[in-house]
Amino acid sequence: MLRIIITVFVSLNISICQKGYTQSTDTNRVTNKKRLTYLIIGSTVSYGASLYGLNELWYKNNPRTSFHFFNDNREWKQMDKVGHFYTSFYLSTIGIDLLKWSGVPEKKAIILDNALGILLLTPIEILDGYSSAYGASWGDEIADASGDLFVLGQYLLWKQLYIYPKFSFHSTGLAKLRPNVLGSNIVEQSLKDYNGQTYWLSFPIKPLIKKNHCFPDWLNISMGYGAYNMVYANPAINKANGYNAYRRYFLSLDINFRNIKTKSKALKTFFYMLNLVHVPLPALEYNSHRGIVFHAVYF
Repeated sequence: MLRIIITVFVSLNISICQKGYTQSTDTNRVTNKKRLTYLIIGSTVSYGASLYGLNELWYKNNPRTSFHFFNDNREWKQMDKVGHFYTSFYLSTIGIDLLKWSGVPEKKAIILDNALGILLLTPIEILDGYSSAYGASWGDEIADASGDLFVLGQYLLWKQLYIYPKFSFHSTGLAKLRPNVLGSNIVEQSLKDYNGQTYWLSFPIKPLIKKNHCFPDWLNISMGYGAYNMVYANPAINKANGYNAYRRYFLSLDINFRNIKTKSKALKTFFYMLNLVHVPLPALEYNSHRGIVFHAVYF
């Protein structure tokens, strides 16, 4: 999942920024030229380093070709498309937070960030388009745009973010069957082995219940999606080699670390990063292979 690398790089950038970030109203927010300069330089370096890392990890060993498109919408049970949505969401969210940190009014930050969102991810599609092993994908572009629009839609509806995508991963035995594709070590597998990835949508419980209750602001309920038994990307080839891929659906609790109150700047930074992932907790799973399965702890 290529975009996770970019998300982590930019998340580290805003984590540093947030040490000095305080909430303020749009009417009181004045653009801070020093912070804006740092933002431009820091984001440019982070983005450039991310693209360089992607090229070294994914494209360096593959021959270059003329630019071409490739329809991969049926591959990997669409896990890669969900990954595009996830990363686009967080790049958009992080971009808005960084612009607000620089003093840009929230409305302008949201509009500017959504306008830039697709432009930041398009170079990756261009790299795909010139690689013999891949190809530019309209499905990827649509998933990228959907992540941006999911952020914009929440701000338009509620003026804040309520629903967060989350990510979790565990190692699987399938990776060793094709380590060149699914990863030869745990770091590569977390990016390439879709069998061990799960993507979640995390909802707050408190706003859903109108009556008096004792649910804390940070307690969420989340729905997850994953897939398994995918050794080959193409479903026909995968099945021909004896692997019957199937989808997995999950229901679990989760924690919105952004809603945990703390005065510690170090903890705020840590919580900001931690909110990218789903917390290991009990979960119910349904799949067509085994029916309903209970996991005491699932990640």
